[in-house]
This record gives sequence, structure tokens and C-alpha cells, in this order.
Amino acid sequence: MKEISVQELKDMMDHNVEFQLIDVREPFEYEVSNLNGVNIPLSGVVIEKDKISKDIPVVIQCRSGKRSAQAVMLLEQEGYTNLSNLSGGILAWKEAFDPEMDVY
Repeated sequence: MKEISVQELKDMMDHNVEFQLIDVREPFEYEVSNLNGVNIPLSGVVIEKDKISKDIPVVIQCRSGKRSAQAVMLLEQEGYTNLSNLSGGILAWKEAFDPEMDVY
């Protein structure tokens, strides 16, 4: 499974790289804080896979990196080859870039 760091994600954002960010946390977690990704909870990631691009890089993120890793594995079984797991999730983002961010 391919993983990217929060620094790599920030670099992608800063350089306007085309990619899709999928946040697999629950809606109440997403409401507390998010990185402007598409919110598709882990439980619905296969059901809603048509919302996930196969044509551009896709970064999957959650709170710590565990649920997103599960999502990557599930989607790879569905034929996806363009996925990266955000190592450390939104907790790592908070630590690196936004210490004031509220995280559930």
C-alpha cells in the first residue's frame, strides 16, 4: 500500500497538483475538522466508490491512518490502483501544520 506523509499532501495542495482527497471518518468527526476532502465514511466506501476517481491520484485520510488503510485495501480489491494512504491522518496534519485544529 502506498503511503504519503502530511508534508507530501501539503506540497500537493500548495502546488495545485490535481488529486482527490477522501476523508473516511464519520460525519460528526468531519464536522469538527477536515481538510476539505470528500466525506465518505469507511462503512460506505465500497457502496459509494463511484464518487472516487480512478483517473487522478486519490489520497485517503482518517483520524490516524488506520481506517484509511482499511479503505485503501477495500478499494484496491475493487480495482483501484491510484490510491495513497495519508500516514498519521488528521492527527499528523494537526501536529505538523495546525496545532490549534480541533480534532475529535
